Amino acid sequence: MQFNKNTSSSKKSIIGLVVKSIFGLVLVLGVVFILNSIDFPAPKKEIEKIIPNENFKIVK
Repeated sequence: MQFNKNTSSSKKSIIGLVVKSIFGLVLVLGVVFILNSIDFPAPKKEIEKIIPNENFKIVK
């Protein structure tokens, strides 16, 4: 009497891969939307530095 090893069918593995892919995509999109909803601090005024013209040298 021989024992045969029953392996999983290809349909079950494909369905599992699709479910895991969709779950991963939903997870990534959820993280993006959560980070987008958080109001991170930003500078209120523009940073501007005036450079005097006397520091420039013309090189030929």
